[in-house]
Amino acid sequence: MELDPLLLSRLQFAFVVSFHAIFPVFTIGLASYIALLEGLYFKTGNAAWSHLSRFWTKVFAVAFGMGVVSGIVMSFQFGTNWSNFSQMSANFLGPILSYEVVTAFFLEAAFLGVLLFGRDKVPRGTHLFAAIMVALGTFISSFWILVANSWMHTPAGVEFQDGMLHVTSWAEAIFNPSFPYRFTHMAVASFLTGSFVVAGISAWYLFKGHMVEANKKALSMCLWMILFLAPAQAVIGDFHGLNTLEYQPTKVAAMEGNWERQAGAPLLLFALPDQQAQENRFEVGVPKLASFILTHDFEGVIPGINEVVPEEQPPVAIVFWSFRIMVALGFAMIGVGLWALVLRLRGKLFTPGIFHRFLPLMIAAPFIAVVAGWVTTESGRAPWLVYGMVNFSEGLTPSLTGGMALASLIGYVAVYAVVYTSGAYYLWQIVKGGMIDAEPGEDEPGAHPKRPLSAGGPIGNAAPAAPVGKDWL
Repeated sequence: MELDPLLLSRLQFAFVVSFHAIFPVFTIGLASYIALLEGLYFKTGNAAWSHLSRFWTKVFAVAFGMGVVSGIVMSFQFGTNWSNFSQMSANFLGPILSYEVVTAFFLEAAFLGVLLFGRDKVPRGTHLFAAIMVALGTFISSFWILVANSWMHTPAGVEFQDGMLHVTSWAEAIFNPSFPYRFTHMAVASFLTGSFVVAGISAWYLFKGHMVEANKKALSMCLWMILFLAPAQAVIGDFHGLNTLEYQPTKVAAMEGNWERQAGAPLLLFALPDQQAQENRFEVGVPKLASFILTHDFEGVIPGINEVVPEEQPPVAIVFWSFRIMVALGFAMIGVGLWALVLRLRGKLFTPGIFHRFLPLMIAAPFIAVVAGWVTTESGRAPWLVYGMVNFSEGLTPSLTGGMALASLIGYVAVYAVVYTSGAYYLWQIVKGGMIDAEPGEDEPGAHPKRPLSAGGPIGNAAPAAPVGKDWL
């Protein structure tokens, strides 16, 4: 059997991006949370905020490192697997990705050192400034990355000249039609991800009776964020969907499983798309609801997948189901926020119970939703690298063979297995160790931790942590 270098290259990039995406979306939200904690500690002097900041900074350090390591690989793939695309788009993507490194990565890296190792060694105000700069750096980084990605979905401000894409308007290219929606959507997703991780761990600590006062504060803050941000994300997603309908109608048709243009299209809750037959084998839907959601009119017209030739259609089944996974998890997050509100109003938010057992399980929800969202948007763009301008086959490296693509894919899988297993282990050690009660610099001068894992140790003030399996049940 002949190996297809195009298919293998797509699988390779999808694999790398899927694993990489979960770390930036977490660190962006967590960095802002750490900056808030440092600000509260600076203003109030309450040691609880310092305890929380110390702990979550250690988690951030490991997650940030794993995000950097996994993200570097993508830049290599531009050259090894997609050299034609890199050459075609160099006039725009080259400067944009360089701006990301110069304006964001250097900022994050420099001030992260102060944040990690400067506590109790620099003035509180300086340490707070470092936390703010790290948080700002994460947003600047996401700004440039989403500029690049959004431009690939809704290209603007460029024209083809001699096989190269030349920028005609930097303002139009950077602030392309989908960028505001995608950036806002991703920013809120980052805050939600950070909130669910912190809330889940805090709920677990409360259930174990560990650092109760500090974790009450953390849990309450994050649940307020979830209560307001989860519904807001649904509204932002609606606006994003309307923008996608305008500029990428085939993607929306695939998301809805709608093969033929029709008015009053149903919202399909379940379907089995058959791309070869260009129809759904089985479907269950709510009449006219898709039209109402997408056009705000029950008789609104929804485009059909078959309006483009099969060669230009995305993989419908993947787009259809990944979109539903994302939406379902979004509603689950809204449900968590409402559940927490009921408990808060009843005065039982901090009383260990079913909610505190369930909340740690929801830590995975935003990560899965983010990956599902990226699968939806990237698979829905197929077969275009730059929508309507450059397709996958045109962007592939001409000299790349199927064997080369397979070998590198296997190598990435093997390396990532080691990196992610190690990272997960380190993160678990930090979480299992818990927050420390006595802070270095407060009653142990000079006892400054030199690495994130120096936080390791038993949860609680005296007793060691229970086995992992029991901790989470």
